[in-house]
Amino acid sequence: MLNTNEVRARAAEFAREWEDAHYERGEAQSFYNDFFAVFGMKRRQVATFEEPVKKLGGKHGFIDLFWKGTLLVEHKSAGRNLTSAKQQALDYFPNLKAEELPRFVLVSDFQTFELYDLEGKAKPTAFKLADLPKHIEAFNFIRGLEKREFHDQDPVNIKASELIGKLHDALEDAKYKGHDLERFLVRIVFCLFADGTGIFDPRNMLLDYLQNRTNEDGSDTGSKLIELFDVLNTDEPDRQTSLDEDLKQFQYINGDLFAERLRPPSFTAKMRDLLIEACEFRWNAISPAIFGALFQSVMDAKERRSKGAHYTTELNILKLIRPLFLDSLHAEFAEVKTRKGADRKNKLNAFHQKLADLTFFDPACGCGNFLIITYRELRRLEIAVLIELHPHGQREFDVTTLSKLDVDRFYGIEIEEFSARIAETAMWMMDHIMNNELSLAFGKNYARIPLKKSATILHADALETDWARFLPPKECSYLLGNPPFSGAKM
Repeated sequence: MLNTNEVRARAAEFAREWEDAHYERGEAQSFYNDFFAVFGMKRRQVATFEEPVKKLGGKHGFIDLFWKGTLLVEHKSAGRNLTSAKQQALDYFPNLKAEELPRFVLVSDFQTFELYDLEGKAKPTAFKLADLPKHIEAFNFIRGLEKREFHDQDPVNIKASELIGKLHDALEDAKYKGHDLERFLVRIVFCLFADGTGIFDPRNMLLDYLQNRTNEDGSDTGSKLIELFDVLNTDEPDRQTSLDEDLKQFQYINGDLFAERLRPPSFTAKMRDLLIEACEFRWNAISPAIFGALFQSVMDAKERRSKGAHYTTELNILKLIRPLFLDSLHAEFAEVKTRKGADRKNKLNAFHQKLADLTFFDPACGCGNFLIITYRELRRLEIAVLIELHPHGQREFDVTTLSKLDVDRFYGIEIEEFSARIAETAMWMMDHIMNNELSLAFGKNYARIPLKKSATILHADALETDWARFLPPKECSYLLGNPPFSGAKM
């Protein structure tokens, strides 16, 4: 992935090359192909030109550029009214599917840009073409790097869980069930997230692979996915030299996520369509903590009740972890920042190491909500520490050496194998999101692929497990969670 300075240089070159552009129909498509290239993205991998759609009132129209679920562009010739262009863009919304609704709307006339974040600030980011290098951070969503605030009831998480639930039901109805189904779905969720957030580079590799290299009737989809899992589990130097070129471009993931060989599921055309629909969803908007609990809802409701599976909101998790340890850590950090000279730097480094040495254990972790939110909050605190240690002007270093916190300091026990694997995978998802936030803070790309460490989530009954053997008490900093409770006297 390009770092921020490289993107800024490309933006300056783009602005110089297109400074005289003015005619929409003759040049707009080349303009946007070059625009996406500024951010290291091929436009055709994510967006289409002239997407047909009904407008408000039933008339037919064409969206100038459409990245489903992410970006809608309405482009005009130089000097045209951009206020009416924005209204024209919004007129397309009523006839778009819920999962297609974009977060961003961009209107432009070559020389002027107005970018609207429909889930963020009310005012647009508006600037002239020549000033694009100053505003590249506004387009971090193209690179999969935007910082998001997640909300408990965000419908995007519910929609994502429904999509996976449909695929789960279709596979189970076809007698693909049990351990293989659970492992398969967790891998699919990780791949969907990786495809939409930049872990797979370039993005939409999975979508392209499914659309272009599998039969429309679904007959080879299952076997092609199993082959893909093998590739994701094999380091590049060890892969077969005759491997399909489309498979070769997938990164080595590791982390034991793809290690076990599964029997291939038999897909139908409908199942393949469900998976492609899931690929087209905007997975960069997903909260790993919230989605994990919702993903659990693919289980039978009666089964879920009897086993105590439930959903603790982020707000309630924060009510627990703030007084337990987070408030005191923030207070200690505030005190350390008041120090002066060499003592300040030494204290900051010591505090950073303290964060890295903390260990957390949830003995009834479910899909990992408590562990995931805890990890996110600690990584955000770590980023604040790193900013203090490396202020602007003192950032000539390899950013990949900065973070000391990783998911291997988090432990859980969970009776349901499906939930245990979701928790493990969701921790990796949150790690990637926090690596993006670190990248944004320092203007340099930071990623942990291949995966080298993982949370330790034991599939077992916590009431029948010796916790001290699983995690020696002297190595556990905090015990936390919300154990299930069923029955008045049981």
